[in-house]
Amino acid sequence: MIEPGYPKMSTNPFNQHLDKTPANHQPLSPLPFLERAARVYPTRTALIHGAARTSYAALYERCRRLASSLAQAYIGPGDTVAVMLANTPPMIEAHYAVPMTGGVLLSLNTRLDAGILAFQLDHGNAKVLITDREFAPVVKAALAQAKVKPLVIDYDDREFPQMGERLSFVEYEEFLAKGDPNFRWRMPDDEWDAIALNYTSGTTGNPKGVVYHHRGAALMCYSNIVASGMGRFPVYLWTLPMFHCNGWCFPWTLSVVAGTHVCLRWVRAKAMYDSLADHKVTHLCGAPIVMSTLLAAKPDEKRAIGARVQFITAAAPPPEVVLAQMADAGFDVTHVYGLTETYGPAVVNDWQEPWNELSADERAAKKARQGVRYMGLEGLSVMDPETMRPVPEDGQTIGEVMMRGNIVMKGYLKNPVATEEALAGGWFHTGDLGVVYPDGYIQLKDRSKDIIISGGENISSIEVEDQLYKHPAVAYVAVVAKPDPKWGETPCAFVELKPGASVTADALIAWCREGLAAYKCPRTIVFQDIPKTSTGKIQKFKLREMAKGI
Repeated sequence: MIEPGYPKMSTNPFNQHLDKTPANHQPLSPLPFLERAARVYPTRTALIHGAARTSYAALYERCRRLASSLAQAYIGPGDTVAVMLANTPPMIEAHYAVPMTGGVLLSLNTRLDAGILAFQLDHGNAKVLITDREFAPVVKAALAQAKVKPLVIDYDDREFPQMGERLSFVEYEEFLAKGDPNFRWRMPDDEWDAIALNYTSGTTGNPKGVVYHHRGAALMCYSNIVASGMGRFPVYLWTLPMFHCNGWCFPWTLSVVAGTHVCLRWVRAKAMYDSLADHKVTHLCGAPIVMSTLLAAKPDEKRAIGARVQFITAAAPPPEVVLAQMADAGFDVTHVYGLTETYGPAVVNDWQEPWNELSADERAAKKARQGVRYMGLEGLSVMDPETMRPVPEDGQTIGEVMMRGNIVMKGYLKNPVATEEALAGGWFHTGDLGVVYPDGYIQLKDRSKDIIISGGENISSIEVEDQLYKHPAVAYVAVVAKPDPKWGETPCAFVELKPGASVTADALIAWCREGLAAYKCPRTIVFQDIPKTSTGKIQKFKLREMAKGI
């Protein structure tokens, strides 16, 4: 409101002659983090892989060489480079080198089947594919199905040699060696430029391509440091697959604090404990299966780990007994929640000190909540999706969890309809249903898309149902999540057979394995009449309750 006697200003004086220039405004991007770490801490260890050690100066040089070689292969702004890699050094190098060319990184899920991989290569229009020989069989099958014909580069892991078939005449180290160590890499022209492409699991049809931008990736790095309590020089163990939301942006995050990446090709109990003890690991992330693996380790696999380790976990909140066991084993667990569309975690269960004085049941109730917004998220709400009004903060009224901010995706690649639906009303619609408590903490109550989260992997119930429906003996099928102490959830299939038909549970599971990745297949088959409404709609809520008792 303008006070009487004061002239109304047509412009803001703080904007007059105070323009953006290269001196005072640069696009946000995680790429300068590595350059700074290499300049300030050149001799610090950036990477540990088996017996190999790589300094920050050497990592920066290798990334520039890779970027240079990719540029020589005509990779530039908007071009997609796909990688099919385990948590090994080339995966971290690709996170910097690909965007250094202006390209976009597509990290393929190493657990997917050939058909889905072929779709992603085609949809993302991959021009280069860097692939580990461990995954040669499925990659060879995917390339045979794909329409695109990318330049294929084989990675030979010299620390952990693999016997898979060579798929090309180009080997990773040879390709990298041709690059210029002083390559003049490019910052994005705009921080809104794409940096990475990740695919959802897909609830119907093909998965959607989620596009990340440089701004979101950079802000996610700062947010990760706050949420995980990282100080300078952390040591991070790679138990979280880097193909999951670009490892929640931790490949870029560690350069901010000159941390050490401890690569882990396979998540096994002994390898984890050896890394924890030998390298004095301070942080790791993972699904509940990682906790289960650590806790179930045999005596001869365990090692004393010294100082306490910060463990960030997603998926279903860990039970109180598991948290107690993890605490006794030397781990402090932080629970987070997010989606592919939010660069990974966007909500964190920030623990309040007074809660430590609560009873075990009261603490468990607090831990079951997903929490409050990440620092990089500007808005978190539970709303009525029809009216777009927030629900009462009573811990009972259910609405849809919605988010807004700089760590929300650009949108879905080549899918304007889905993008518009997901971002309608200025909020990202998660599709998850939840409640909000008076203190602002949210808690999920259901997944409207019926996604099953098993061992950190998203499984579409519809995809599994489609495969079972193809069996000639099946009349009706419904797949729901069955709670599992090791995996968090596993697919449970309720099957109603056609009159006179006969088939065993083992036969149906084998049938699923013919068309699905192994981790998507049901662990449990229940033969019974499936409850339906008067209009024939399957009542999944009843089956979810039944699955809890199986």
